[in-house]
Amino acid sequence: MKYIFVTGGVISGLGKGITASSIGRLLESRGIKVTAIKIDPYLNVDAGTMNPFEHGEVYVLDDGGEVDLDLGNYERFLDISLTSAHNITTGKVYKSVIEKERTGEYLGKTVQIIPHITNEIKAHIVNVAEATGAEVCIVELGGTVGDIESMPFLEAVRQMNQDLGKGRSCLFVHTTLVPIMGTVGEQKTKPTQHSVKELRAIGIQPDILVARCKEPLEESIRRKISLFCDVPIEAVVTAADARSIYDVPMTLEEQGLTDYVMQRFGLTAKLDELEEWRAFAGRIHDQERVVKIACVGKYTNLADSYISHLEAFHHAGAEAGARVQVVFVDSEVVQQYGITEELLGADGILIPGGFGTRGIEGKIATAKFARENRIPFLGVCLGFQIATIEFARNVLGMEGANSTEFDPDTPFPVVDLLPEQKNVKKMGATMRLGAQPVMVEEGSLAFELYGKALIMERHRHRFEVNPKHIEELEKGGWKFTGRSADGIKMEIGEMKGHDYYVASQFHPEFKSRPGKPSPLHFGLVRAAIAHKYGGTQ
Repeated sequence: MKYIFVTGGVISGLGKGITASSIGRLLESRGIKVTAIKIDPYLNVDAGTMNPFEHGEVYVLDDGGEVDLDLGNYERFLDISLTSAHNITTGKVYKSVIEKERTGEYLGKTVQIIPHITNEIKAHIVNVAEATGAEVCIVELGGTVGDIESMPFLEAVRQMNQDLGKGRSCLFVHTTLVPIMGTVGEQKTKPTQHSVKELRAIGIQPDILVARCKEPLEESIRRKISLFCDVPIEAVVTAADARSIYDVPMTLEEQGLTDYVMQRFGLTAKLDELEEWRAFAGRIHDQERVVKIACVGKYTNLADSYISHLEAFHHAGAEAGARVQVVFVDSEVVQQYGITEELLGADGILIPGGFGTRGIEGKIATAKFARENRIPFLGVCLGFQIATIEFARNVLGMEGANSTEFDPDTPFPVVDLLPEQKNVKKMGATMRLGAQPVMVEEGSLAFELYGKALIMERHRHRFEVNPKHIEELEKGGWKFTGRSADGIKMEIGEMKGHDYYVASQFHPEFKSRPGKPSPLHFGLVRAAIAHKYGGTQ
């Protein structure tokens, strides 16, 4: 097993996750089997209880793991399915060590950060990596070098390098910032030098430096970084601003990074297949047609809150033949001021998932606007429940219809708590989570999009369409064309007489991949093209 550890310095948000994903994509293009692990140094056991404003989207895996959004990038770039074990947090590590101490596994020894915490980290990485059967495991360390909470993880990977034979089985990739200062546009290397100095003080010498800069590094700057940071010139590469994240693998490939990693690890290429990825990346932007999709939610101030939807639209647009422009609309603004200009000019509308009462009436108003004006619409998770509430109120005349999440005393609880959730007290990892089978009705629009009657999609919810109201909802024209395997839970809704008004209780965005877009997002983009440019879907 070979390990590539990706660290970051200077500031957060330099793109460690995209760097890690891109290196994985490049190795896979040479026929190397790759897996990935994300280390998050926060004390939460997982990302499930975290507000999207705090940490971005909570990404859900097949096994129900609620994890960091970077695992979504790994799955999309590498086209693999990961497990919750591929996300290591401080909370997980300490919880495991404390449980072992309580059962006497340490034989009375004083439990300390070194060796007990670091040993736990090393064992977790090795066990997860080896269980996949991969040749290379890419491990991204969250945070930046110098953070107090990151120290045990950095010490653990330093020890791994020592244990496995320095430089033979481990490579350290360090992402740093090279800012451009002043009117003359000079690229500054001091932040990189200080970041590497901090890393070396911990006992880690970076093997590769990935410099984030607005423009490609000048040759003199590369040589200066190579000299002062003791990294070979061929291992100093630029990750300059790109049109999209899907262009980054080509940028790194053109600078010889793949060949350098292969040579350092002594790996032999089995194939050379990057052209398909290159063609996909080109299709994202090289389109004459452009459609505007309005994303109406409550976390719209942070785009990372909806990153899987954004990527699903990239995938869908590339296949449907249009560039998708996503505009964010705050549902609280709609609630307070009514339908906005962004909604009036939208070719399609998405209402994504969310929790809590804030902005709910704005989402209901949006669903009504889409239904009455025949604008292509997709509701996901909460968006599915919103579409149901709106239909009950404004088509079936159920005044005050609502979800018991928002109004426990509603006269028409068309959305209610799942029976198995009624006695749940803990918030973490207690929802209906992960991949669940969905039966799709033949002849439906969903069946046309998926092309099969049985699908597996990922869930994250506590509430569902109330079974007591299903018959009257369907009689009115809100047809449930997808159901759980036992036929009890409603999974997909389609509006009769509407070109594309579809909603799902599950999250189709989590399984969207380059070249294999989420069928429901593809359907929305296809309908938006027809809505704007005319013709049939």
